[in-house]
Amino acid sequence: MRRADLEAARSRTIPDVIAPGLRVLFSGINPGLVSALTGHHFARPGNRFWPALHRSGFTPRQLLPAEQDELLGLGLGITNVAARATARADELSRAEIIEGGRLLGEKVRRFAPEWLAVLGVTAYRTAFEEPKAVIGPQQRTFGETRVWVLPNPSGLNAHYSPAALAEEFGRLREALRPCGEP
Repeated sequence: MRRADLEAARSRTIPDVIAPGLRVLFSGINPGLVSALTGHHFARPGNRFWPALHRSGFTPRQLLPAEQDELLGLGLGITNVAARATARADELSRAEIIEGGRLLGEKVRRFAPEWLAVLGVTAYRTAFEEPKAVIGPQQRTFGETRVWVLPNPSGLNAHYSPAALAEEFGRLREALRPCGEP
């Protein structure tokens, strides 16, 4: 991947992987440049989303970003708080993140997943103006959809080892109702 190609991907958007009634809709902060260039979520080498998803038991094998549509068959989906691609999430303005949170709430109400999992506590705090939120289940709901905050899986997030990240994802997986249970 050439630097010029990545820079050309700046501010692009990528489509959601979404359908009504998912078990979990994962929401990244916003697409990175590699994701915008490829059209696949969490596509940057070193991003730990796909390994954490598998290691926590959400997927039977580690999927590649290009296989993201296979998530729908597992009752999983992916969206973002903010749609605009940047090299780093801190390139987004506070206003963009808050507006993204508003739009995400509307999307969640429309598609009604069992859980919304926001990947990044700082983004969650800003998007939903909940400065004291912590990793784990939240009090906030969108209709019947419950909310869980997970650590940001970016390789830049050194606070969580791959094992600790998978453990946090696993806590959410264990909280899911068995398939078919109301």
